Amino acid sequence: MRTQAHALRSIGVGDSQRGAEFLEEIPGDEDEWLAILRTCADPDLAILQASRLHEAHPEILGSFGRADHRKLERLLGVLGASANLGDYLIAHPSQRARALWVEPGPSRTLLLHAVGADPLAAVPVASAQANADDLRRAYRQILLDIVADDVTSTDPLEHMPEVGRRMAELADAALEAALALARRSVDPHGQIPFAVIAMGKTGAQELNYVSDVDVVYVIESDDRESVELGTRLAAHLAGACSGPGAEPPLWTLDANLRPEGRHGVLVRTVESYEAYWRQWAQTWEFQALLKARACAGDPTLGQRFEAAASPFIWDAASHDGFVESARLMRRRVEDHIPRQDIDREIKLGRGGLRDVEFTVQLLQLVHGRTDESLRVRSTLEAIGALANGGYIARHDAAELAHCYRFLRLAEHRAQLPRMRRTHLIPTNPHDLHVMGRAIDPEKFFDADALHAELDRVRTRVRSLHEDMFYRPIVMATSQLSADEASLDQDAAQDRLKVIGYVDPAGALTHIRALTTGTSRRAMIQRHLLPVFISWLAHGADPDLGLLNFRAVSEQIGDSHWYLALLRDSGVAAQRLCQVLPNSRWVAEALSRRPEAIAWLDDNALLESPPVQRLHSEVASLISRHPDPHDAAARVRAVRTRELLRNGLDDSINGIHARRPQICDGADAALTGALEIAMRECEAIGVVDVGIVAMGRYGGREPSYASDADIIAVHRAHNGVDQSQAAAVATHVINTMKSLLGATTNDMSIELDLNLRPEGKSGPMTRTVESYGDYYAKWAATWERQALLRSRPVAGPHDLINEFIECVDAVRYGQPLTHKELTDIRLLKARMETERLPRGAEPARHVKLGPGGLTDVEWVVQLLQLREAGDNEALRTPSTVDAISALVDAGTLSTDDGNDLLNAWELASRIRAGNVLASGRMSGPRIDMLPRETKDFIPLARLMGYSQGRENDLEDEWLRAARRARAVMDRVFWE
Repeated sequence: MRTQAHALRSIGVGDSQRGAEFLEEIPGDEDEWLAILRTCADPDLAILQASRLHEAHPEILGSFGRADHRKLERLLGVLGASANLGDYLIAHPSQRARALWVEPGPSRTLLLHAVGADPLAAVPVASAQANADDLRRAYRQILLDIVADDVTSTDPLEHMPEVGRRMAELADAALEAALALARRSVDPHGQIPFAVIAMGKTGAQELNYVSDVDVVYVIESDDRESVELGTRLAAHLAGACSGPGAEPPLWTLDANLRPEGRHGVLVRTVESYEAYWRQWAQTWEFQALLKARACAGDPTLGQRFEAAASPFIWDAASHDGFVESARLMRRRVEDHIPRQDIDREIKLGRGGLRDVEFTVQLLQLVHGRTDESLRVRSTLEAIGALANGGYIARHDAAELAHCYRFLRLAEHRAQLPRMRRTHLIPTNPHDLHVMGRAIDPEKFFDADALHAELDRVRTRVRSLHEDMFYRPIVMATSQLSADEASLDQDAAQDRLKVIGYVDPAGALTHIRALTTGTSRRAMIQRHLLPVFISWLAHGADPDLGLLNFRAVSEQIGDSHWYLALLRDSGVAAQRLCQVLPNSRWVAEALSRRPEAIAWLDDNALLESPPVQRLHSEVASLISRHPDPHDAAARVRAVRTRELLRNGLDDSINGIHARRPQICDGADAALTGALEIAMRECEAIGVVDVGIVAMGRYGGREPSYASDADIIAVHRAHNGVDQSQAAAVATHVINTMKSLLGATTNDMSIELDLNLRPEGKSGPMTRTVESYGDYYAKWAATWERQALLRSRPVAGPHDLINEFIECVDAVRYGQPLTHKELTDIRLLKARMETERLPRGAEPARHVKLGPGGLTDVEWVVQLLQLREAGDNEALRTPSTVDAISALVDAGTLSTDDGNDLLNAWELASRIRAGNVLASGRMSGPRIDMLPRETKDFIPLARLMGYSQGRENDLEDEWLRAARRARAVMDRVFWE
């Protein structure tokens, strides 16, 4: 006895003493009982029910021999899973237990025979002696077989869909047999064609053990007699399934999904349904029809209903507001859950079955208009079809299907103990423990383990639901007509022309190239392109956008992540379609670095990394690549990557006037190139070299096309001859220029040293002392002015700081003399007459024209030279910061400061936009506000001007330039 009790405790029996006493009494092999009880959901319940059964009917267990292991396993499985079914068995075991080990045969045949109807008859009618109790007993006979198969399955998760299918098949049979009983009373000669249409889970053949059975009824004719008899048939049918009787009701037969719900007539003709769908039906009703299936009664009439419903189902997504309505409905379902049940809901709550079903049904209805493979009723079949069609990722589909199976299985296990309709997780720890064992006794050994898995599954379902259910591509696809969504060639060509494609035939060529074939890539692109065509048409040049999309897709379309990202992301596809028709520069950069498309999915990835991280990355690359050209290529790639990151952000979120992040990438590249060059030129230990930024690069206000204006400074090590040090330093600078200027897939950096003393005629680099001597004796006023924007970039800090101290004395040390003021004004006047390109319209030249960048910068620099000696806030290389400091000091009025700043920012944005729009990195057109439409429209779109309002840019520029020039005339010349 003690050994038995210990063995029982080890398999999860709570009352091991009583269990041991029972095992003493029953015949059979003790080890066999222990092995079977180990797999039972509730071994205590199985022992208790088996004890009751043996006590009342000892002959049943006594008849089991060694060959009856499967019988015993099925019996104990049911007894341990359901107290309700155990009680049902024990009440009449000789008749009912037989269902556990005798194959019942087809449900329809068994149930029709039970009510005395001929299964082969065209219109089965029940015998005079049959009643609803006969139907219900036969129903439960098959139910016992289904439960026994389920609870003894080696893989209940895999077996779950079979349960749903067989339960729906059993419901169909019950409805057919109930209709036979109804006919006997109402229409014994079967004169009224009558069909039952299963809806919801019954229609989808994924029915639970205990669930309402949703139906609607169809009759052939709408004459008074047919309607009256049809209504009586429906009422009698419902009574046979759900009314009172010696046997308990099967389930509630719910006809509230019919038109007008409980207020509508109970039976209708197919034509009446069609009229209602055409004029009155709401969105949710078409979604409900997705599951409609003729399940009993006249099969021809049922099929007519299905055929009539199909066009309405698959056109539903085209209705205005369809997607918003479906999303709102899901939120309403969630909002109506009682607060105390929110965390227990398997079906309706966050991450529950409804999340899966709403997601799948929305995708089916949107994409099923043009893809008949999606026109399936079962949720799991639909998930598979969506994955096979490329509408969702295979791994997401597999995960969603697994989660759906698990939640359905949990729902089944919650219902089995008392055979009650529920979709709540039990709160009682013992019930939770039993539920976990019923799912997987090895994995869910206690309530905490089951809770953890339920939480994990629901969290993942919610994540997948939010990802798929709220995709912009779903909303956009629903807004297309069926012809537009199908890419029909004739319809597509007309549509392309209407929405703005200049060359529809050429666009169709691109479309065919992208969508022809049976590859998954072509399949997904067939789904994406109808929407992409529309999104690209919102850009400046849709033809260019489609061409760019084709180029990118042909380069990386086979990469597993690319098309999945565009299909699944909430923003990436729209952003790509925003960039490709507007920015040649970004499109070309993406063709060289297509992996950057992944940044479109995450705002954080469009933000430049911290400066120190860039420098650390560059240092790491150099340390791992001893070959100078190899190392330099990787350094250039870092700078190119960051330039592209900024270009993408500007193209998506609007062009920024200041892009200091461009300088961060350039600074890291110059620092790395200096290190490589020092190593390559064997300069380490001979000379130190420093790099100082000048111009807009020095002010951290460059454009995408700006050269890197620099000057170089060096310092000989002790014992090294000055001429040797100078020669080595010059070699280092030339090597840097060569390494950074190399032409590869990555953008080169042109180092411009023309702002050094004596310009091109002067030495490439000098010592601090040489600079100090030159600036003290020979420097022109413009050179002092240029030093205002000098900024340390690379090299030993002490050397750079010594240089900055030297130039601080030059740029800030003395007030501006009258002669210097005159020099500056004369030079500015000469620039205005000499530097404008021939034929350029001054008013449209945003750099050199009136009120342009040069005007603003020269006003600011003049005031800096005049006042920075007494005002440290003015000692900044940044024009923008200097304007702010001048306003704070009262040197400029707030209005004047705003006018200068507005013109400077707009001009900077136009120059950056010209590069992004045209793809040009050099040439006079970068500095011009374009006049030609093909150049002007992309620029305006990039700068945020909507279609039809592009000319506002020209007006805004002319106004800003006029105001800035007025400030210039008043401040600079007076």
